[in-house]
Amino acid sequence: MQLQTRVKTRPEIHVPRKPALRIVTVLISTLLLVQGCVTLPERNPLPAEYGYEASVLGGHGVRYWGDESLPLARGLPAEPTIEELQAVLPGLVRKELNILAISGGGENGAFAAGLLNGWSKTGTRPEFNIVTGISTGALIAPFAYLGSSYDHFLERLYTQYSTENLIERRGWLRSLRTDASFDTRGMRSLIAEYFNEEIMQAIAAEYQRGRLLFVGTTNLDAQQPVTWDIGAIASSGKPDALELIHDVLLASASIPMLFPPVMIEVEAKGQTYDEMHVDGGVTRQSFVFELSSDANAFETLEIVGTGRVFLIRNSKLEPDWQPTDRRIFTIGSRSANSMIRAQGLGDLYREYLASRKFGIDFNLAFIPSEFKADNHELFDRDYMRSLYRTGYEMAEEGYPWSKAPPGLENP
Repeated sequence: MQLQTRVKTRPEIHVPRKPALRIVTVLISTLLLVQGCVTLPERNPLPAEYGYEASVLGGHGVRYWGDESLPLARGLPAEPTIEELQAVLPGLVRKELNILAISGGGENGAFAAGLLNGWSKTGTRPEFNIVTGISTGALIAPFAYLGSSYDHFLERLYTQYSTENLIERRGWLRSLRTDASFDTRGMRSLIAEYFNEEIMQAIAAEYQRGRLLFVGTTNLDAQQPVTWDIGAIASSGKPDALELIHDVLLASASIPMLFPPVMIEVEAKGQTYDEMHVDGGVTRQSFVFELSSDANAFETLEIVGTGRVFLIRNSKLEPDWQPTDRRIFTIGSRSANSMIRAQGLGDLYREYLASRKFGIDFNLAFIPSEFKADNHELFDRDYMRSLYRTGYEMAEEGYPWSKAPPGLENP
């Protein structure tokens, strides 16, 4: 009787009897609890005025803004002699020039892995002087750079693992208070396993031969792409070089909102700051000719014959017609995929026109429209195995490289 009296006199603490209101009350209470329990480390972001002088590994020379030209012969005079160039770029000067660029595409990276391995099987795959990678392409690029003897790593990466090995879903309430929907500790562990000290030393050895390996991320604070010179990092001799490579590779494949960003520590004016890096595909899907804006750059190198660029786009090129549900998340996802497709095509056109400008033979590979396998999760093992086989078999039979992007076949 006393309880009834208390409830009547203090209705403000009475739990609503209607089920819907009760659910709302529980959700609000839970959200407040989550807000009180989940915290993220405080940031010390790099000030904009230090953007061009911040350094990693205690010095400069291992990364560059990706939307500016990256001089191949950095540190040399404006008009270096061929001997000066050869001392710095022994892997490029007076050599046959073969460039490989591998795009983003998530689990579709299985296509590039299969294509490269099938290409090795034919015995015609060249040694690449320059290799670049974005997102999933960043995970492939080091092994493509090291050569065909490392093909077994690519096969395992794209046929032996699935979503449960790489990421772990966070609860939606926790996601609201943190930086992503999934935890990528599994992906980081796998990167550390495959890209170990031995691999880093192998990359350093090739870098000393003058061959170049670049990976792209996006600096979200600056809204700019960043190009990382992985060979320079591997050769730096710094104790934290391997950890930085792991950070860069993970960042390049970290899809915003789905996967956490990677915070990279930098120094400027004697102070330590952090930068937020995410998927390189946010700002570009592939890159080659940011490597030089000089139209005579490749002529200066006195390359043997006509240089070749091979660009692997881990996607189909034609539109994918699908009825879209009239729901906010479906519309958002579909719109994001459409923007990525348009961006990827734009990158292909840019690289094609640049290759013509430099007089370099352009070669494009992409997932064929005939490939119809379905994927049922972010990293579907069966889907990746099927796509790997497709790329492998097409290369083994003699891949029909396209000489121009869609619409430019007859320039």
